Amino acid sequence: MIPETRQPSTSSRSLAVAGAALADAVLILLFAAIGRDAHQRGDAITGVLFTAWPFLAGAALAWAAARVWRAPLAVRKAGLPVWLGAVAGGMVLRALTGQTVVIAFVIVALVSLGLFLFGYRLLLTGLRRFGRLESQE
Repeated sequence: MIPETRQPSTSSRSLAVAGAALADAVLILLFAAIGRDAHQRGDAITGVLFTAWPFLAGAALAWAAARVWRAPLAVRKAGLPVWLGAVAGGMVLRALTGQTVVIAFVIVALVSLGLFLFGYRLLLTGLRRFGRLESQE
């Protein structure tokens, strides 16, 4: 007998999409805030937004290109494109607008945004799997 698979309701699916989009934006803003604080740059709110906007735009482009809304918490189908889109798009937009793009910053952005954008999805996937294992015992 094949077990019945439950499809998420429209409202829970919409909540997952909104939650993932919000989490991505907040984590990119956190990345920018940490970076600005590490370099002791002033102008907290507008400075963070100025630093974050290229990465937010890159992530938004990745959401559209990869159709992330279909599975917003999936590690490979959402986390990977959003992470790489945020970094690649962010660096291209920074370069086009005359902001600094050096290899050390690219590496820091890859690692940091990878931990944030790919990492929380990986953590959620692990917690869901752990919960399923627990309920089967």
